[in-house]
Amino acid sequence: MIHAASIHPTAQIDPSVVLGDNVSIGAYTVIGPDVEIGAGTVVGPHVVIEGPTRIGRDNRISQFASLGGAPQDKKFSGERTELVIGDRNLIREFVTVNRGTGDGGGITRIGNDNWLLAYVHVAHDCQVGNHVVFSNYSALAGHAEIGDWVIVSGYAGVHQFCKVGAHAFIGMGCLVGSDVPPFVMMANETRGRPRGINSEGLKRRGFDSTRISAIKRAYRTLYMAGLSLAEAREQLATQAQDSEDVRAMLEFLERSERSLAR
Repeated sequence: MIHAASIHPTAQIDPSVVLGDNVSIGAYTVIGPDVEIGAGTVVGPHVVIEGPTRIGRDNRISQFASLGGAPQDKKFSGERTELVIGDRNLIREFVTVNRGTGDGGGITRIGNDNWLLAYVHVAHDCQVGNHVVFSNYSALAGHAEIGDWVIVSGYAGVHQFCKVGAHAFIGMGCLVGSDVPPFVMMANETRGRPRGINSEGLKRRGFDSTRISAIKRAYRTLYMAGLSLAEAREQLATQAQDSEDVRAMLEFLERSERSLAR
């Protein structure tokens, strides 16, 4: 059975807001113009959502979250930019996610099935994949890209324009200032450094021993063989012929624009 949106009488909802079926809006929440919220999404009390913002289905947004605010960028001059959030995300207390900037692509995007725990910040123009976990107080600077299944531990930070590949693990307190390839685990040091692959996470996601062995071999080639980056790429190209996962690592290296975490 389809039910209309449930809106607490103290909430302030702009008349232009589009709400899907079974949306719930909590007390004292404020939703501005040019916002769309998909069916089944629950917005808690004291949430602020500014537009243009598009939010998908079955999300859970906790109290005091702030979504779609103007980017914290001195170059921003009020141009139309967006925040796009997918489906089934959990957004906890005091999370802040800003819209994009005109010269940075215009859209901040968060995919599906992500967890953004308390006090997480996602800055303008960031691109976040699916099944990502951001632990408490972690943060992304502008233009960062986070692949699927990444875990960003508490108090960790990712510098602007950095890319973090799928299935990587960023340890507690790491400050990531370079691109992190897929599957790599970063140590919890002030300047994060690679410390092996995220083998435990891969096992939990159903990677078998053959796949994990290929990834470990690629890691040793890139980080432990004493090769230059160009030499490592040559060897990875050979290994990639027999491993889709190594191909993913190699493709990441090819599109890396910042220095690589090594």
